[in-house]
Amino acid sequence: MSISMYRLTVPMFQRGFASLKTYLDKAEAYAREKNFDPVILLSSRLAPDMLSLSGQYQRASDSSKFALARLTATEAPKFEDNEKTFDELRERLAKTEAYLAGFSAEALEGTESRQITMPGKSGIVLPGDEYVATFALPNFYFHVATAHAILRNQGVPIGKRDYLG
Repeated sequence: MSISMYRLTVPMFQRGFASLKTYLDKAEAYAREKNFDPVILLSSRLAPDMLSLSGQYQRASDSSKFALARLTATEAPKFEDNEKTFDELRERLAKTEAYLAGFSAEALEGTESRQITMPGKSGIVLPGDEYVATFALPNFYFHVATAHAILRNQGVPIGKRDYLG
C-alpha cells in the first residue's frame, strides 16, 4: 500500500503551519498579558548559535516550499527573511500556504521516483519519496518543534495539543 506524494507533503506542511499560527496567536496574547515588547519573543532562541523564533518560522516556510519545488522541478517563491513582527510572520505563512495550495495531487504524481539532489550534501541524490521521508519532513518539523520549544522556554502557555493540532 502506498501513500501519494501529495498526501505525504502538502497536508503535512499545512498541519505544521496550523500549529505555527496558533503559536503566534498565543505568543502575541502572552506578550500583551505580561505587558512586554513581543520582539523579545521573536528574537528569542534556545542557544546562542541557534536561529531565533523568527528564523524558525522562516526556515519552516523555506523547507516546505523548496521541497515542493524540488519535487516538481519548479521555482519556489523567494522571501527576504526580514520578518520582525507577528503580523509579518503571519503574512509569510499565508504566502507560503498560498503557494502550497497551488499544488494538486496530479502535480505530484510520479515525483516519488524523481531524483532529488540533497541540498548542502554534495553529490547525495535520493528518490523523491526518500527525500521527503528522510529530509524534507524531518527538517520542516524540526523548525516547528524548535519554535514550540523557544516559546515554551519563554513561558508562553502552549503544549503538546498545540503542536499536534
